[in-house]
Amino acid sequence: MTDKKNRRSQAWYGKLDKDGFIHRSWMKNQGFPDHVFDGRPIIGICNTWSELTPCNSGLRVLAEAVKRGVWEAGGFPVEFPVMSLGETQMKPTAMLFRNLLAMDVEESIRAYGIDGVVLLGGCDKTTPGQLMGAASVDLPTIVVSSGPMLNGKFKGNDIGSGTDVWKFSEEVRAGDMTLQDFMAAESGMSRSAGVCMTMGTASTMASIVEAMGMSLPTNAALPAVDARRTSLAHLTGKRIVEMVEEGLVMSKVVDKASFENAILANAAVGGSTNAVVHLLAMAGRVGVDLTLKDFELGSDVPLLVNCMPSGKYLMEDFCYAGGMPVVLKELGDKLRPANTVLNKDISVFADGAECYNRDVIYPIDAPLKPAAGLRVLRGNLAPNGAIIKPSAATDELLEHEAEAYVFESIEDLKANIDKPDLPVTKDTILVLKGCGPKGYPGMPEVGNMPIPRVLVEQGVRDMVRISDARMSGTAFGTVILHVSPEAQAGGTLALVKTGDRIRVSASKGELELLVDETELETRRAAWQPDQPHYDRGYAKLYIDHVLQADKGADLDFLVGKDTRPVTRESH
Repeated sequence: MTDKKNRRSQAWYGKLDKDGFIHRSWMKNQGFPDHVFDGRPIIGICNTWSELTPCNSGLRVLAEAVKRGVWEAGGFPVEFPVMSLGETQMKPTAMLFRNLLAMDVEESIRAYGIDGVVLLGGCDKTTPGQLMGAASVDLPTIVVSSGPMLNGKFKGNDIGSGTDVWKFSEEVRAGDMTLQDFMAAESGMSRSAGVCMTMGTASTMASIVEAMGMSLPTNAALPAVDARRTSLAHLTGKRIVEMVEEGLVMSKVVDKASFENAILANAAVGGSTNAVVHLLAMAGRVGVDLTLKDFELGSDVPLLVNCMPSGKYLMEDFCYAGGMPVVLKELGDKLRPANTVLNKDISVFADGAECYNRDVIYPIDAPLKPAAGLRVLRGNLAPNGAIIKPSAATDELLEHEAEAYVFESIEDLKANIDKPDLPVTKDTILVLKGCGPKGYPGMPEVGNMPIPRVLVEQGVRDMVRISDARMSGTAFGTVILHVSPEAQAGGTLALVKTGDRIRVSASKGELELLVDETELETRRAAWQPDQPHYDRGYAKLYIDHVLQADKGADLDFLVGKDTRPVTRESH
């Protein structure tokens, strides 16, 4: 048990002098009485609620539930806002601002007199951004996710956010779906507060958080509007007070084994490719040596969860089938021994887990798909690595060699992708440049390029596509992403020309540009980077300091942590 007098918050609220007077007195204007400053744990509730982040629009309700739990356990809850990243609303991409959110979270936690923190988030970039910031301060930390939306509905069928957007869009381009139906589906897709109800990045990160033991069990799948999520938030408020009493800081919960469990879980649920870049960045903050090679751990893990985009069901169905506790139970001995926010091994998260629908969560000895984890590709086109998601790809395209058709920028792609005379076939490999961390900037989710209209009209629905971009966790296709180094940083991707042959082998982990090295050197000598899109503000800071995708795309000066106490007063 921690000593009340030595709690971090007492440096703000425990002093009987001018500084203590200032800190306590101004807090009292909200009606807090003297005794709440008596040394009890002060719990920060770090809230990314925003009406511009629909995924997180229900977090005000959850914050009140967390407060109830904190008060019940003898703590003092204080809610504070941080930047909110609306994945579907922000331009040029929410990923540009993930590191800014991490800075906001880190400095807010450090500057305020709190002893522990509950992270309320859920939209794609809010969860990793919050965890990155919290890791760099290293207080007792626990997560409550927003939770997924209810299943989408259209013409009596379930539809999934993101995944069906991409499908419907291609059907409209092919003339197989009317614009009227397309617009009608729009209103039925998002029926409640919450994150994408497919296994997109948001639900992937919530699943990973649970597998890492950074939330209470069942956090990943309970729908946003389910009363049980509000109850979970209450229990989380109670637990964070206990964690402060136990001195259970984040670095005592998360270690290399926790990240390995996240990789295993991501494979089992058919999780987002974005998990790679986020886990790498989080590991850099925690101080864990995690590299792309570690993700090969998940390559042979079978796909257990039958959710879009790798399957047919949605997160609501995953919840009713038993959720992450069942997945963790199926993984069994594959999981590494690792601590959790319960101060118990991750294995306890599976205690009593029972599957109620085997068409949603498959047993590990009879999986939905074998060896479906993310694959890391390397070769002269991606010396530092690239990734592909086989569970969402077309099997016959995972081993492929063909000529490339190159788009030099996103503007080039948009201007030309629908040309009726575009010189491509179903075998052509589409290449997109200038969409990496520095190049866009921010590494947007444009890697799942549209199929050229001339091919869509012929019935083609998948092609090999290669870029330095990311793609939505809700997307699908034979898409090679995160090519590192990116084009803007002078990677080999910058040198590819239309007509060059490229070889892809997912089984061998190869990505090769079949061009003579002498020719590549000639091209490299003539190459010049594009002028940056921004020359001021945060975007310039980002461009100047962002690391490449294989390092998590964090800012170079934010890697690691600073747990020194703040000793200088403001007055």
